[in-house]
Parts: sequence; structure tokens; C-alpha cells
Amino acid sequence: MATPNRSGQLSRLGLWSSLAGAVVLLAAAGGWWLGQHQQPRLSSDAQTGQLLAEASRLRLRLDRQQASAAEQQRLLELLIALNRKQQAIALLEPLADREPERWSLRLMLAELRRDQRDPVGAERELRMILSRKPDQVEALQLMTLLKLEQGHGSEAEAEVRKSYESASKAESKPEAMGLGLLLAELQQRRGQNLQAQATYSQLASRFPDDRRPLLGLALLHHQLGQTQAAQEALAAARQRNADPAKADPVLDQLAASWGMEPLRAPSPGTTRPKPRVQAPPGHRDP
Repeated sequence: MATPNRSGQLSRLGLWSSLAGAVVLLAAAGGWWLGQHQQPRLSSDAQTGQLLAEASRLRLRLDRQQASAAEQQRLLELLIALNRKQQAIALLEPLADREPERWSLRLMLAELRRDQRDPVGAERELRMILSRKPDQVEALQLMTLLKLEQGHGSEAEAEVRKSYESASKAESKPEAMGLGLLLAELQQRRGQNLQAQATYSQLASRFPDDRRPLLGLALLHHQLGQTQAAQEALAAARQRNADPAKADPVLDQLAASWGMEPLRAPSPGTTRPKPRVQAPPGHRDP
């Protein structure tokens, strides 16, 4: 559960992931798997009894080595829904050990350990993922959140920056976008707004067909009360659509929520001035 002083930040991140359609960032990193698979709150003793019976049946099949992968997944979900997360950890540990190439299993385990207030154990699981694949974005997201929670923001930023710079040097490295977005978000979390702006602008230049960096830039400017810059970044994001004149529910909803009605899709036959994206700090036109 988010602490009160983080609730506003997590709310903004939720807006980012739902409206911008970006790579899931820090807020979701605390629930990449749990958030997708937790069952609804149990509403009755009868329902609880049914789930307990199903879990017992699946556990028996697992002990007999008869459980399919889908049944093991279902058992994990049931154990979490029944708040038996230590049992879920015990179930997941041998699965992750047997299939080390399936990083998602290790990530599930890390999330469960963090949920059970075991940050050391969670970090150990994440290090096992990153030792095999240093640019695994989801693992870095959760590692970043762990570091922030422990007051090690500078260490988290150094690690993310290293991975981002490494991915940026390679040709056609798809991880570069996700890592860059994570770096920019981390910079914002640490109050480094100019650095975050530079990172978003760099991503926008490097990936000219992707609107996510411009949406991140718009959110940053809006957070800082820089309405004009937010308008320009949002308009620039719209220009990256296949047909900028068409209504875009994501951008229209974002513009409406900020009271920027002029940035909604124009009526047929109207034109819009070409948007200007603010250059990163230190940039000079040739």
C-alpha cells in the first residue's frame, strides 16, 4: 500500500500508464504480476470454502506431479487470493529454480517477497534476473522501486542509466525506450526535472514515431504548472498519430482532464499550428 506522501505520485503514474499506454513504470512495478492475478476480495464464507477446496485439489495434483502449467498458475492465484502468500512463495521457488530462463517466475517471486516485507529477498531474486539479462525492464522497474523505498535513489538511477546507455548504443534495441522512460520517471521522482526533460526529449528525437516520450514530457510540464509547454508537447504527440486530425480518446481525455479543450481533435476542415517541442537544457540550434 502506498504511503500518504507517495499517493499523489502513484496517482500520476496510474494516469500515465492508463492514458499514455506507456511501458508500465514505477507504480506498476510494485504489482506487475500480483496486480494482474490477484482475485477479488472474498465475499462469503461459502466462496472461501470453494476456493480452499479447489486449492487443496490442485495442491494434491502438484504433489503427485500431475499438475499442468495452467493448474500451477491457478494454484498460485488461489493462494494469493486466500492470503497464503508464504505458501505461494514456497510453491514458486522450485518452479523458478527449475526454469531459470523464465524470468517472469523469478519476478513473481520477487514481488511476493516485497509484498511480505522482505526487500533483501526480493532484491536477491531480481539480481538473479539481471545477472542473466541486465536490461530486463520489468526487473529494473521493481529494483528501482525497492531502492527508492530504502532511500537509495542515486544508486537506482546509476543502475538504470547504465542499462539505458548500454541499450542506446546498440542498433534497434527495443529495450532502450522502456529503460529511457524508466530513467526519466526516476529523475522526476528525485526532483531532477531538467534532467527528466532532457531524457524525454532525447527519446522523442530518437524514436520519432513513438508518442510516449512526448506524453511523458507533457505530464512533466503539467506537473510543474507549465501549461504552455504541456500544450505544445501534447500537440506534438498528436502529430505522431497516423492521422493527427482524427479524434484520439487517449489524448482527448488527457487534454480534457487538464482543461485544454483547444488541444482536442479539430473539427473537419480546420488546421492546427505546427507544435514546437521544447529543446532539452544546453541544446543549441545549428
